Amino acid sequence: QGQLVESGGGLVQAGDSLRLSCTSPTRTFSMFNAWFRQTPGKEREFVAAISRNDDYTYYADSVKGRFTISKDNAKYSFYLEMNNLSPEDTAKYYCAVKGGGYTGLYDYTQYDYWGQGTQVTVSS
Repeated sequence: QGQLVESGGGLVQAGDSLRLSCTSPTRTFSMFNAWFRQTPGKEREFVAAISRNDDYTYYADSVKGRFTISKDNAKYSFYLEMNNLSPEDTAKYYCAVKGGGYTGLYDYTQYDYWGQGTQVTVSS
């Protein structure tokens, strides 16, 4: 960890929006850039990913249609736009990057570098 830095978390109400950012001060970027989230006592859960080369995006079913992942290669940054948030989205959100191919895209253990996490809390 330590290669990536997240920002943008906070406390919002249900239905609100937030935008998370992930940047790499060391210019660590890889084939896939992703967001995961985790709540106490649960495993880290895949949220969204984007391919560095072709911009193809992948989403968990629970966020499809509400969240949008994007990136800016020139800034070594990527983002997660979260709309229509619900209390079920409350979690610590982590950005991560992995090399290699598509295999293991949804598996947090396959990622090489992580940020420290940013808390998102959605009140009802």
